[in-house]
Amino acid sequence: MQRVSQARVRVDDQTVGEIDRGLMVLVGVSETDSEEDVRYLAEKVAHLRVFPDESGRMERSAVESGAEVLVVSQFTLYGDARKGRRPSYTEAARGEAAKMRFEAVCAHLRALGLRVATGSFGAHMLIEMTGDGPVTILLDSRRQF
Repeated sequence: MQRVSQARVRVDDQTVGEIDRGLMVLVGVSETDSEEDVRYLAEKVAHLRVFPDESGRMERSAVESGAEVLVVSQFTLYGDARKGRRPSYTEAARGEAAKMRFEAVCAHLRALGLRVATGSFGAHMLIEMTGDGPVTILLDSRRQF
């Protein structure tokens, strides 16, 4: 996830998702992700303190600061480029399973009180964003324990 001052996603010259100050969240779904992984990710995105308080310290969460969230499905996060010259995507979830988990992340974020915009699952998207900080945090549900 990256803290942004603005971000938007366009598909076929149409804006499909847009936010002002908030978080740009690229979500990769693996074959082994569960509902627990979905909840973990949503809770972290919503409550991780990455927004400044009055003194400029990162002490506020997205929920506390009224930030918006733009969530984009990104299967290429599971690209394994250790061998050869072409990444392998064998760990990435396929089709409906990936879409279901992606939509569950968005639903959990909304349930936590956040305004959530999205890209278009499976589409070729143009993403524009202005990073704020920069503040970029890698969240991996497999590394929660």
